Amino acid sequence: MSLSAEEKRKFLKALEEDEEFKFAVAGFLGYREILERIVELEKGHEELKSGQEELKGSFEELKSGQEELKGSFEELKSGQEELKGSVKRLEKTVNVIAHRFGVLSETSFREGMKYVLEEEFGVANVGRFLIEDEDGLVYGHPSEVEVDVLVKDGRHILIEMKSRVSKGDVAELYRVGKLYEKKVGVKPSLAIIGGMIDEGAKKLANKLGVKIVPAI
Repeated sequence: MSLSAEEKRKFLKALEEDEEFKFAVAGFLGYREILERIVELEKGHEELKSGQEELKGSFEELKSGQEELKGSFEELKSGQEELKGSVKRLEKTVNVIAHRFGVLSETSFREGMKYVLEEEFGVANVGRFLIEDEDGLVYGHPSEVEVDVLVKDGRHILIEMKSRVSKGDVAELYRVGKLYEKKVGVKPSLAIIGGMIDEGAKKLANKLGVKIVPAI
């Protein structure tokens, strides 16, 4: 609604002459300004709330992406471990076959069997032990007998490494064990790390208490 010129004049005059009216108008105008500012604040609050929802959505997307990335990383890590295991198995197989057919030296073969030693006994190296067999207990005549010996947690373990394990290999290690017990005074455990293992060797090893550890 518009005021006439006369009404405006009266309104202004009232403001000049009537203190109470003047303060009433001023209070009204101030109240209106406050209401307008409240409306603006509410509008700003809604915009802020909307922004927070968008930010929350972006955070959830980021979190989801991180989970997917973590899953991919775990799959990659698992694949690498499987590949590493396959390479080890292949390497051991090649070592066994190469030694069996004379392509690989005894030293190289033993070096290649370190994987098996570490997996089975927790060590990669063993000591070489030389025993004088004056009575011919092992080979039927006086000789020097060499054997790998691992001493761990108070146990003495005699270890042989063969690309192929026969009944004769099992019987020989059993006799070496008897000689070791006689000379050292300790009854050892016996183990053969082998590639190709004869069925008869398995049966005799089970009977004599010799552990056979497959190399492949």
